[in-house]
Amino acid sequence: MKVLLLKDAKEDDCGQDPYIRELGLYGLQATLIPVLSFEFLSLPSFSEKLCHPEGYGGLIFTSPRAVEAVDLCLEKDNKTEVWKHSLREKWNAKSVYVVGNATASLVNKIGLDTEGAHCGNAEKLAEYICSRIPMESITVYQKIPHPGIQVNLNSYYSKQGIPASITFFSPSGLTYSLKHIQELSGDNIDQIKFAAIGPSTARALTAQGLPVSCLAESPTPPALAKGLRLALQAPRC
Repeated sequence: MKVLLLKDAKEDDCGQDPYIRELGLYGLQATLIPVLSFEFLSLPSFSEKLCHPEGYGGLIFTSPRAVEAVDLCLEKDNKTEVWKHSLREKWNAKSVYVVGNATASLVNKIGLDTEGAHCGNAEKLAEYICSRIPMESITVYQKIPHPGIQVNLNSYYSKQGIPASITFFSPSGLTYSLKHIQELSGDNIDQIKFAAIGPSTARALTAQGLPVSCLAESPTPPALAKGLRLALQAPRC
């Protein structure tokens, strides 16, 4: 059974996207199409803040892109060695919170210990930490439509037809891709089981008048695979 995941590919240590591998275990043939690109913002300001851990009670990484921003700051400003020899240890003495296991894994790779990954989404993480520390936020990237959305979706539909399921990973991904999906699916859109990663994405689907057949319990391949298996086994109305 063919399913469509609207996300970019992320190879793990085995050289394969974990979503493709996990869904394959359930007999689901997954195709990944990226719908978002990212532009990094405010990196000089962020770099300056990274150099002064004494001014903060901790760090909160909301996505893998936020971790990429740290890497960019360290490389661009030649601070990699300073990070390894002093800054990393100072930040590790504080709380480092993350949204989801994928973000936690990347934060671990830059040498920081994490907590909060079990929360699974930003709303639950906020509940977990809101009473613990005062917060200051800085936006280090913005989401923009992936330039290949329309071409890639057209190619998928022309070669593979209507997918049994489409999974949206963010409200932004839904915003940038839904019009194309509606045009390509036509009257057959009612045949598609829509899945969401996270409650905010589920609400965005509902706001568009689309039924949410699957809300993954956590933003992980096993949770999505389990949810899709149940949704695709359910009889259509």
